Amino acid sequence: MAARTTPDDDVLEWVKKDNRRFLHADIRVADLNSTIKFYTESLGMKLLSQKDFPEQKYSKAIVGFGPQDTHFVLELTYIYGVDKYDIGTGFGHFGIATQDIYTVVENIRAKGGVITREPGPIAEGGSTIFAFVQDPNGYSFELLQRPPTPEPLCQILLNVLDLDLAIEFYEKALGMNLLQKYDNPQEQFSMAMVGYGSNLTQTTVLELRYNYNVTEYTKGDGYTQVAIGTDDVYKSAAAVKLVTKELGGQIILPPVSIPTTNTKITSFVDPDGWKTDLVDNEDYLKQLQKKE
Repeated sequence: MAARTTPDDDVLEWVKKDNRRFLHADIRVADLNSTIKFYTESLGMKLLSQKDFPEQKYSKAIVGFGPQDTHFVLELTYIYGVDKYDIGTGFGHFGIATQDIYTVVENIRAKGGVITREPGPIAEGGSTIFAFVQDPNGYSFELLQRPPTPEPLCQILLNVLDLDLAIEFYEKALGMNLLQKYDNPQEQFSMAMVGYGSNLTQTTVLELRYNYNVTEYTKGDGYTQVAIGTDDVYKSAAAVKLVTKELGGQIILPPVSIPTTNTKITSFVDPDGWKTDLVDNEDYLKQLQKKE
């Protein structure tokens, strides 16, 4: 006799089959023009859109390596009069895959950029070549030497207090796959990569990091959230609500249609307080088409 499924089981199974991808990450910046210049001229991104909202006293720009309808991008917000943000200790970095890391680093250096780690292997004899650079606001970017990829903006590192709990949350609540997990006792940390798809080098991932003996992080006010597309905001919210009852976290915005954009979204925080927006895929594409 087949086991009976409950509505709760159904919605958690549905999450695994939903059509999802990373849409954008949102950060606040102190100087929009210098940030755009760094991201385009030094990191090789494109300015996809820019708009000023004088009545609301802020400006916004979208940058990325390809169109918003197919690529993960960064949404930059400048709030009038704010000249500094606290990035905090919880946010780690964004990752960018490049085929020629040495040329990219030299270009950044030539333009006066800050190199915080020169290109090289993770350890003696290691095969992964990486470097770290810093943008004008203090956000850190890891550059990774990789073959061509459809998603050059490939990682967001968030520090967490319980790695196994965080992995379970993102697997159950968001239908992500555990793509890699490893422990580094010498450097005193453990790491997990979660995301959609099965190939770590061909998709954007969340890099969840647990640092030994660290019991608290500060969120700051720079990095705000990541947005992920879904075919059904209501089912997605129902799944997240179920998982938060078991593992922690909270729905902070129940499913709603935003009047200014006619876009359905829901928002939640995970057990570590990291915010995610789930955005209706069809509404998102319609909004992009209106901007064209």
